[in-house]
Amino acid sequence: MADGAGITNQAVKAAVSPVAGAAVMADRGAHHGGATTASLSHFISFAIGDDQYGVDIMAVREIKGWSQITPLPRQPDYMRGVLNLRGVMVPIIDLRCRFGQGMTEATPLHIVIVVQIGANHVGLLADRVLDIVALEPSQIQPVPRINQASRVDFLSGLVTVESGMIALIDLSSILSVSAGEGAEIASAGAQSAA
Repeated sequence: MADGAGITNQAVKAAVSPVAGAAVMADRGAHHGGATTASLSHFISFAIGDDQYGVDIMAVREIKGWSQITPLPRQPDYMRGVLNLRGVMVPIIDLRCRFGQGMTEATPLHIVIVVQIGANHVGLLADRVLDIVALEPSQIQPVPRINQASRVDFLSGLVTVESGMIALIDLSSILSVSAGEGAEIASAGAQSAA
């Protein structure tokens, strides 16, 4: 089943499978001006509204359709709950909400990208998968730092592609809690305890 952007579910599954993914990446690398795959970084691009984002394909463990999750009490709004994925409890982060754009009204058409961040598996709720993108390091531009907006802190770089611009997500910072959020959570916890 194609998602409208030219990539199929089978291609995405092949991309995140270590053995089949190597073949897909080598094939894609051969079509990028003869650049060797060793010098390329590969990302899975996905959409949140009209915006395009990307995560390092090496961190992606699985891509699945949206399904029911179990909400947890006293969590930040962007933490939608947990999903039981073959016996492993995976927290689900609503990226739209995490980036300050409001809650996602999740439907069966939405996707969850399960990534590994350190020793943890985390699900990222997004609208749809777009493509697998092979990039040379020189193509990745730094994110302009005009102010300390939280959305910018989650980005590791920007890339211009034919379909527009892809903002690359810094997975190591997506789980970090800002000082303001930490104070709000602590305050809410103190009020609940009182």
